[in-house]
Amino acid sequence: MSQNWNTQSERGTPFMLHLIRWIAMHLGRPPARLILYPITFYFLLFAPAARQASRDFLQRALAQPVHWWHIARHIHHFSATILDRVFLLTGKYSSFDIRIHNLELLQQHLDTAAGCILLGSHIGSFEVLRTLGVSRHRIPVKILMQEAHNEMITRILHSLNPEIADTVIQFGHADVLLQVHDYLQQGYIIGMLGDRVVDSRKTTHCEVLGSGATLPSGPLLAAAVLKVPVILFFGIYQGGNRYDIFFEEFSDRVTVDRRQREHDLQHWVQKYADRLTYQARTHPYNWFNFYDFWENHS
Repeated sequence: MSQNWNTQSERGTPFMLHLIRWIAMHLGRPPARLILYPITFYFLLFAPAARQASRDFLQRALAQPVHWWHIARHIHHFSATILDRVFLLTGKYSSFDIRIHNLELLQQHLDTAAGCILLGSHIGSFEVLRTLGVSRHRIPVKILMQEAHNEMITRILHSLNPEIADTVIQFGHADVLLQVHDYLQQGYIIGMLGDRVVDSRKTTHCEVLGSGATLPSGPLLAAAVLKVPVILFFGIYQGGNRYDIFFEEFSDRVTVDRRQREHDLQHWVQKYADRLTYQARTHPYNWFNFYDFWENHS
């Protein structure tokens, strides 16, 4: 079942993570990217669960036989986006070719100081938006996330830019919905990721890439309760130094009737799942859910 992502142990050691950060900050991006090859082959050889999850996904997304080099490319893409967080967090934007599409969808909410939910996923890099928004475009953004998983790498990366760390709303606190409401009232954009289950009590069965999966219903239920629009976001890594940031209009109003709550939630979550499917097929090596995502294997 697609809820075991948070049971996977965090790989790496503080020494190795600090070493990678030091190389990146002192030698620059081209030398630092050479580290990606041994990292890729380490995970290819010694991370069987991630390797199998990659194969399972790529077979669905590519609809062709999957070989080891497909999996290696998949892992390399993921590693590259993690490394690039070091450069993004430290403001080295000149290293990148970042292209933003449909920014006007977000801008209209900023111009009127009307908050909205920016719903992302583990397709591509959410970090590219957070760093650009805070550091360059001055977008008032708060990110609802669970930092306990991958705490070590999150702590090390956030130490590079405390201003970015301050954008986090920690999931799990009793008053989290009240915090989100208050920030929305102040005109903030609230970022959420909608493709991993955090609270098993708020889930919806849907279909992703033709197979059953369980996705969280919490983000869209929150949008319905708070009566705010939802915009989708995908920060796609295109290889090399290029990222494409896509904003998509999802809904001006997510409506859920109490009399048919589950039916309405299933409609909205499936609509989101359909966009995941589209992006996964269009940009397959940007799928960064390296765990048993689907409920049943085909």
